[in-house]
Amino acid sequence: MNQKKLRILGIRGIPAIHGGFETFAEHLAIYLRQKGWDVEVYCQVEGAGGSTTDSWDGITRINIPEPRLDALGTMRFDWKCIKHASQSKSLVLTLGYNTAIFGLFLKLKGIPHLMNMDGIEWKRKKWGVFARIWFYFNEWAGSLLADHLIADHPKIQERYSGRRKSSDVTMIPYGADDVTQADELLIKQYGLQANEYAVYIARPEPENSLFEVVTAFSKTSRGYPLIILSRMMPETNKFHKKVMSEASDEVQFLGAIHEREIVNALRYFSKYYIHGHTVGGTNPSLVEALGAGSPVLAHANEFNRWVAGEGAHYFNTAEELETMFDSFVTNQHQLESLRTMSKCRFLDSFTWDRILSEYERLLTKYLQS
Repeated sequence: MNQKKLRILGIRGIPAIHGGFETFAEHLAIYLRQKGWDVEVYCQVEGAGGSTTDSWDGITRINIPEPRLDALGTMRFDWKCIKHASQSKSLVLTLGYNTAIFGLFLKLKGIPHLMNMDGIEWKRKKWGVFARIWFYFNEWAGSLLADHLIADHPKIQERYSGRRKSSDVTMIPYGADDVTQADELLIKQYGLQANEYAVYIARPEPENSLFEVVTAFSKTSRGYPLIILSRMMPETNKFHKKVMSEASDEVQFLGAIHEREIVNALRYFSKYYIHGHTVGGTNPSLVEALGAGSPVLAHANEFNRWVAGEGAHYFNTAEELETMFDSFVTNQHQLESLRTMSKCRFLDSFTWDRILSEYERLLTKYLQS
């Protein structure tokens, strides 16, 4: 019988405190451990020296020291992980392709390697020309070097099926928690009342429609606040300063909140959730909003339309969003209908059990003899 062992690369570590990939890795590692797998997760720790190991919830963490916290530090951390992982023939899963060229090392050693290709990173406006070239190069490298590609969205699957035979690409989206209840005290600490606020959660970047959302909401008094969960730095970032200068008194910037229970409660009790992402595949934040049963207003691109389906309203411009704020979001019956459709869409496609079982079936095919 094959030993069921997996090493997970491409994230900062677990337990999750940084973002969607860390949250997914935490859920996958725990799920596989419960299924009898030996799971090792590479974790970036600040400092220097050699690697160390410890255990978290029955999962082995391989701690790789890296003194730099910038992009170069991340690249060096990824390289150290690849070198360490190449010391055995254990199956490797890499989350993201940002340093996919390092996968050549695994290829030459005959180590089975699967890669989640994530979104289309090189298209993001926040990157300069050299970063975009690097990401574009690594997207190609990852799509050719990995033994199997995982796409988080049908459109991403189509993209890579043109480079590989279709059997080499599998579509598995992200999952999220099924939030059926939350502690109302968690939102009251911010002075909020259930169903009396809207929420927006995203990195504060132009491609996530933050400026359009804030300006549209601020055109007139709404009678309830818009809660922004983003790390704003107006002193050093011109875009952040521009956004905040256009915000009305009803727009509240709470900063970045990482406590899962608080974020779940903010979604669960919201009047509606705004998703402005314009680039990428299946964005975890949108799936999490569906899992909380939030009525969704989303940017009208092909990625969001597939994820939220017919149970959401879509906008292209700030003007269209302003019209939505003026009209349908004042209709409580319509909001309740959207809430029901969000939950149905989530239960149909994005529960953790469904997503993680699909990953286990795929990973099992690549276990070493």
